[in-house]
Amino acid sequence: MITPQPIRSLDTEQRNPDTSHIDAGTTLEMLGLMNAEDASVPSAVAAVLPAVAEAVDRVTAALRGGGRLFYVGAGTSGRLGMLDAYECPPTFGTPPELVQALVAGGTARDRADESAEDDPALGAAELRQRQLAAADVVVGIAASGRTPYVVGALEYAASVGAATIALACSRGSVIGSVADWAIEVPVGPEALTGSTRLKAGTAQKLVLNMISTAAMIKLGKAYGNLMVDMEPSNSKLRTRALNIVSMATGADEATVEQAMAQTEGNVKASIVMLLADVDAAQARGLLLQADGIVREALRLAAAEA
Repeated sequence: MITPQPIRSLDTEQRNPDTSHIDAGTTLEMLGLMNAEDASVPSAVAAVLPAVAEAVDRVTAALRGGGRLFYVGAGTSGRLGMLDAYECPPTFGTPPELVQALVAGGTARDRADESAEDDPALGAAELRQRQLAAADVVVGIAASGRTPYVVGALEYAASVGAATIALACSRGSVIGSVADWAIEVPVGPEALTGSTRLKAGTAQKLVLNMISTAAMIKLGKAYGNLMVDMEPSNSKLRTRALNIVSMATGADEATVEQAMAQTEGNVKASIVMLLADVDAAQARGLLLQADGIVREALRLAAAEA
C-alpha cells in the first residue's frame, strides 16, 4: 500500500508569496498577478514533453490496436478529461466510445458528488462496468497526484493488463508511482492557494490537448495541419470542410463542392480525388489501402500512375 504525501506538503497546496496580497490591489493589478502566474505554465509543460511523447505513442498504439482511451479524474481534472473526450468525435470523426471520460461523482453541475473522489473502489468499479480490457489505455488525471478514485482506477486497469498513464501537477505523485508512464508537471503554488483549476488545470488542459491531438494525427486524422476526419454536422462545419478541401487541393469552390457531392461529404476522399485525379470510388479504395492516411493514399496513387 502506497502512503501518499500529506496534503499540506504537496506542490499544489503551497502558498504563493508573489500573490499574498492579491486581494489588496486594483482589479487590473489582480489580473496582472494571475496572468504572470499563468505565463509560467507553458515552460513547465515544455520540460516534460519527452514524457508526453511516450504517452502519445502508447495511446496511439492502443487505438491502432482496437483499444479505447479512458480519462479518469475528479473535480476539475475529471471535467477536463471529459471535455477532451467530448471534443474527439466532432474534431476527428471518432465514434463516441473510442475516447471516454469517467468523473468521480458524475458530471452534472448541480448533482456532482465531490466526495466520491475519496473512494478508490468506485474508480475500479466504473472501469469494470465499461468492460475495460487489456487493449485499452487509461489516463489518470489528478492535480494533487493522490486522488483515491484515480488511484483505484489505475490499479484496476493494471490488473487487467491495460496500459496506464498518470497526469499530475505534483512531483513524486502516487498516481505516477502506480502507472506505467508518469507525466508530472509541477507548476508551483497557485495564485489562489490550492485552487488547482488555475495553473494546474491549464497545464492539464495543454497536456490533454497534446495527447489526443498528436495521437489522432499519427492515426491519419490530419493532412498537414488540416482536420480531414472532422464531422461536418452543421452549417459552420460544412463550410469548414469545404475550406479544408480547398486549402488542401487549391481547387476552386465549384470543383470542391462537386467533389464533396460525389464523395458524400467525405473530406479525405475529396482531397485524394482531386489531388490524385481519380474518381470517388478510386479515392475510397486508395484510402482503404492506406489505412485512412491521406499522404499514403496519394503516394500509392502516384506509384500506380
